[in-house]
Amino acid sequence: MSNRLYFDNAATSWPKPDCVYATIDRYQREVGAAAGRGGYTAAVEAQRIVSAARRGCAKLLGARDPDRIVFTANGTDALNLAMHGILRKRDHVVTTVAEHNSVLRPLASAEEQLGVSVEFVNCDEQGYLDLKQLESTIDDSTDLVVVTHASNVTGALQPLKAIAAIVKNSRALLLVDAAQTAGHVSIDVEALGIDLLATSGHKGLLGPLGTGILYVREGIETRLNPTRQGGTGVDSQSKQQPDQMPERYEAGNLNVPAIAGLGAATEFLISEGTERIAAHEQELTKQLLTGLEAIPGVRVYGPPAGMSRVGVVSFTAEAYDPQELAAAVDAAASLQCRAGLHCAPRMHQAIGTHETGGTVRLSIGWATTPQQVEAALAVIAAVVGT
Repeated sequence: MSNRLYFDNAATSWPKPDCVYATIDRYQREVGAAAGRGGYTAAVEAQRIVSAARRGCAKLLGARDPDRIVFTANGTDALNLAMHGILRKRDHVVTTVAEHNSVLRPLASAEEQLGVSVEFVNCDEQGYLDLKQLESTIDDSTDLVVVTHASNVTGALQPLKAIAAIVKNSRALLLVDAAQTAGHVSIDVEALGIDLLATSGHKGLLGPLGTGILYVREGIETRLNPTRQGGTGVDSQSKQQPDQMPERYEAGNLNVPAIAGLGAATEFLISEGTERIAAHEQELTKQLLTGLEAIPGVRVYGPPAGMSRVGVVSFTAEAYDPQELAAAVDAAASLQCRAGLHCAPRMHQAIGTHETGGTVRLSIGWATTPQQVEAALAVIAAVVGT
């Protein structure tokens, strides 16, 4: 579908860089072995591929030790490992109304099964967190603070440096959901003092589906219990999961074809420069916001152009159900976007769109062009105007 207008990069990025496709194909055709499961040439090559991908992810996130990077099935899997691995009975958690169900549902499960108490920090109408409320909600009993770096509904980019500083004044650990920021903006986990950071590998990091990452700060592994046990290729004589990183959390065979693609994607991002990609996406986001605001009957949610945000833009149109509008623009010109609550019900409650079915969301990617943005705006204007 070469004529498709793809604006669903917040769900998964498309297209991928050519090197991602080529690397996966080479692995499947020429290597094909499991990583860490043998000493023959192909198995060693598979392990080399995984190690290279781990180094690339660590470099992009500012982690000096690649072994602090744990590969998971996706961002949700990484968040589940972080929360279920850290939380104990009757712990106290502070989180926000901006969170995705990948945070909300594990916490709801912890409330039911462990008696964990969860408090939510509000945001303003643009989606920015109330930092004063965050600071007052964290107390001596708080064990974990979970914050999304950028909303998958409004695109609001939270002030992570200020948030980390607030959390560091307490005994709590900080878990960051970077699903909408990793690869889109620069992140330095060590400079910020982040304890745990979870992200998908298939969104801004440009890898294939089936990839995720959990960064674990040094020393946190003593508090983070594995949530799966099994073969790791090391300490096979022991009935216990090994203590060493990252094998402690990587039970079973890794998804090496997808990790190979993720490794190629990180090389691409490092070569291109996250700052350059971020600048490109910011320009297109400004173009998209300006164009949407000029269409009669359209209301845009989230921060305006020029404020701290990522390329995730939500809007509604008068007399249109969001799902109907998304289906209409797809039928009209293969404009592919996502409508509904975006797995973030509390965020939609906060901006007043929950009861009306959510919003239509357009999300920019590394390969989006100004011409595609103009084409998308023309389609929306034509459909809304009919």
